[in-house]
Amino acid sequence: MSTRTPQDAARPDAPPGGPDAPPGDAAARPPAFPADPAAAPPRADRRRWAWLFALGWLAQVAVRLWLASGQTLPVATPDESGYLFAARVLTGGPDADMSFGTVYRGGYPLLLTPAFWIGDGPVAVYRAALAINALVSAAMLPLAYLLLRRLAVRRRWSYVFGHVTALLPCVLFYSGFVLTDAILPVLVAGWLLLAHTWLTAPPPDGRRPSLRLTAAGTGASLLVAYAYACHTRGAILLLVHAALLGAALVFRWRSWRAVSAATLALAAATAAGMLLNRSLLPHMYPQGDNDLGGNVVKRLTTLDGWGWMLSLGTGQVWYQSVATGGVAALGLLAVAFLAVRRTTPGPVRALAIAVIALVAGIAFATSAALPVEYRIGNYVYGRYLASVTPALFAVGVAVLMRASRRTLLWAAGAAAVLTVVAACVVQWYAGDLLTRYTYTAYDFPETSLLTWDWTAFDLWRATSAGLLLLVLSTAAVLLRPHRSTGRLLLAGLLAAVALTMCVTATERIAQPLVRAETAYTDLRGTVDLTKQRSIAVDWNIWWTIRLSQYYWAWWSDGSVFDARWTAPPQDADMVVLAWPKNAPPTASWPKGAPPGWHVVASRRTVEGDWVAWAR
Repeated sequence: MSTRTPQDAARPDAPPGGPDAPPGDAAARPPAFPADPAAAPPRADRRRWAWLFALGWLAQVAVRLWLASGQTLPVATPDESGYLFAARVLTGGPDADMSFGTVYRGGYPLLLTPAFWIGDGPVAVYRAALAINALVSAAMLPLAYLLLRRLAVRRRWSYVFGHVTALLPCVLFYSGFVLTDAILPVLVAGWLLLAHTWLTAPPPDGRRPSLRLTAAGTGASLLVAYAYACHTRGAILLLVHAALLGAALVFRWRSWRAVSAATLALAAATAAGMLLNRSLLPHMYPQGDNDLGGNVVKRLTTLDGWGWMLSLGTGQVWYQSVATGGVAALGLLAVAFLAVRRTTPGPVRALAIAVIALVAGIAFATSAALPVEYRIGNYVYGRYLASVTPALFAVGVAVLMRASRRTLLWAAGAAAVLTVVAACVVQWYAGDLLTRYTYTAYDFPETSLLTWDWTAFDLWRATSAGLLLLVLSTAAVLLRPHRSTGRLLLAGLLAAVALTMCVTATERIAQPLVRAETAYTDLRGTVDLTKQRSIAVDWNIWWTIRLSQYYWAWWSDGSVFDARWTAPPQDADMVVLAWPKNAPPTASWPKGAPPGWHVVASRRTVEGDWVAWAR
């Protein structure tokens, strides 16, 4: 069913013959985001396309499982640990004390609960969770295809670039970790498609809303509410979606019945998510959390706070552009163009404004909440905007595919200027902190490849490499005598770069972290952890080791105490204490261990020294 609006039908720049029309004057303009989908293919072709999507989805799942095959424990801590422990609590498992840390919501852990029914130990559960990630993340292929079709890209090229979009590191690399980033891009793309359908579908013939219209509005609201239950970034999407519902009612794009149905679904699902999240607090944060909301208030009420928030948010936009070779910047500018163009239909303009608001809201709100962590990733970071990047990348691809030579050159130039200006803002605000602060390789899976350096960050080398990719992408489309050859070169270039980024990031960042954390914390060879029903860990042990101990002792109730002021709890089955320098392991128990306790393991590591005691 078409989502063509009456306003679109009257537009003089509507592509004649639909998205599959040959390129001409109409196709030379930037895509009307989101544009009209093509008519359904003939029935004879549907089976072939169904097989293509089934096999393509399985291929995407296989790539994800292959890349994640070496992952056996959480290394993106504390995030991965928080979601795993929350899922464990939801299945009736033991608690894990993460007091004074970030609150991890229950929506994503709820999706992971089948992993606990399948797995019989921490590693099995972790691998099952990654398999769930792979199944969901691979859905980016059909969603990107549908998005490109609505951007008036031909069917076969939509399929090709749907695969390219699903291979982006912001989609593929993060699916190899137990993080909400594995599913948020899929949720945002699904919401965008459903919201577009709901806003632009023809009005029903009768007074009652059509089933398709109701399903689209309700589905979009449910996805938004679930995203809100998964992560605080979902709160920005919730506000944006609520504003769209209000605009649809005020401007009479949808009837009050249609808006009411979508609003009721949003309110009910959001309330359920809030109850779910609240139920986790006493099990994981018995002494309170780190109050990120206080950071937001402080940043919004001080001049220095506004400088921090705006500059760090700009750094996120910079990273988004460079990591995609400027293609996401093309998409961002195309969306902004549609938002201000006078001839853009009202519903489409509202959706374009919603996307811009989502990008700005996530970038600046996360920057406002972020504590000062003395790491380079504070100032340039890609994970927070990873949920929106695939959609903007698809829009950028549509610009490359459909824009005229002159328009594309102007758009590419503007994207380059945006990237350079953002880099200048980062350089001005962060300055020499980009070399003095801690470099965490996990924060830079894309730019590490672009600069061929996994030990340090170089702002201008990364910027130059990203702009070079933009030049090559533009040249691939413009300089080939046959447009199909140029598009094939473009797809090959972008897919090769994206897949290489993911492979090198896995080999040089993820797998070394797994090997190191296993060596630092794995007690399975010395202690029968299945018999330890409770484990108490000293607060003075580095938090990555503390959370890993909770992970390996999967069947144990995890608690924390401060050995400087509190005696180790003797009602625990195992106690892990900080190990003083130049002292034997037995000296780790303050004032000597009580009768019956003995040392079962000890390690001196670069992350901290510890001793495990058992009764």
